[in-house]
Amino acid sequence: MPHDHSDHPHALLPPDPALRVKALETILTRKGLIDPAALDEIIDTYQNRIGPRNGAQVVARAWSDPGFRAALQEDATAAVSEMGFYGRQGEHMVVVENTPSQHNMVVCTLCSCYPWPLLGIPPGWYKSDAYRARAVRAPRKVLAEFGVTLLPETSVRVWDSTAEIRYLVLPMRPEGSDGLSEQALAALVTRDSMIGTGLPRAPEGAP
Repeated sequence: MPHDHSDHPHALLPPDPALRVKALETILTRKGLIDPAALDEIIDTYQNRIGPRNGAQVVARAWSDPGFRAALQEDATAAVSEMGFYGRQGEHMVVVENTPSQHNMVVCTLCSCYPWPLLGIPPGWYKSDAYRARAVRAPRKVLAEFGVTLLPETSVRVWDSTAEIRYLVLPMRPEGSDGLSEQALAALVTRDSMIGTGLPRAPEGAP
């Protein structure tokens, strides 16, 4: 079920962090320490040109190529680096796979560590105090707020990102996606499904 984060409980937090960032940007610009145009270019790159598309390519390839899937599980850092997805905020990558018996979910309880080269800029709710605290204490309730309801027998494991380790969830391949190209598969992968707070899209015509 799609959800609009504008009215999501996590979006109701005071906008103080955004205001502080804007104030800091203004001060640094006035001091000539940053170039607003260059900053906008960096933000545009991660938000619009990278976004979650790189991660979706990784997931789609893992779904369609058993050899790559095995390499990804053995050494995700090397596997994604071979695809050219490494750099700022890259650090050590670990891929955790969803199965019928276990659903994985990623959080960063200390700050907002996030795999930028694969997923772009982290969404506001990922950085919120509410998500960071509640994802650990009550993961099923948080997932339900995102529209993800799991079977009682499916366990939930929460992975805490650090400055050294970033996690990427490998969601389960949707039913009815057999025969689709990697490009078509990548279109089914959502950003939230790679964090664990969502599921991939169903193929057109699938039940």
